[in-house]
Amino acid sequence: MSAWRALLGRELRLALRHPADSLAAVMFFVLVAALFPFGIGPAPEALARLAPGALLASALLAALLPLDRLFGADAEDGTLDQLLLSGIGPAAVALAKAAAHWLTTGLPLLLATPIAAAMLNLAPGAWPAAMAALGLATGFLSLLGVAGAALTLGARRGGVLLPLLVLPLAIPAVIFGAAGIEAAAAGLPARPYLLLLGALLAGALPLAPLAAGAALRVE
Repeated sequence: MSAWRALLGRELRLALRHPADSLAAVMFFVLVAALFPFGIGPAPEALARLAPGALLASALLAALLPLDRLFGADAEDGTLDQLLLSGIGPAAVALAKAAAHWLTTGLPLLLATPIAAAMLNLAPGAWPAAMAALGLATGFLSLLGVAGAALTLGARRGGVLLPLLVLPLAIPAVIFGAAGIEAAAAGLPARPYLLLLGALLAGALPLAPLAAGAALRVE
């Protein structure tokens, strides 16, 4: 466990030294949210109706940006081989990568959610549900993304294959998350939809690192 924590700390330190990926993801998220009023018009009712789906789709697309570099740099300089030989285990390495991705990309997106929600005229009462939905959905995407990044490692045009592999699997998170935000905006309980998102995350938590570890072992 101490070795795993050390690996997670290393990933976080690397991300802090090069914050461009996190900043780019947040800027992408906010800019995409800002484009919707220009595309569909500034009518508050139309914006509020589209806000749940727009928030989820924008956040998940933004979280995809750093995924293709999860293993790439380590594979190129030999660090990945050393990690796999260190005794931590491929699945544990993948889990540390997923945790670091969420902490450096998902968490900043979560903090930027009120800004995007205000741009989309989402009712302030639905902001807590929106933040909870985005937190769970981005965590789910981080786990899917680490599996996808491991599977496409070394593939030609892996950066193109990765979104094609991950995004279809993330559709249930978009559906449940948007439904939860919409329910909260209408004054209805969002808890059932958030529980479904939590179930997706709980299912991916053991399975995605195992799949990524198996792919890394093959590599």
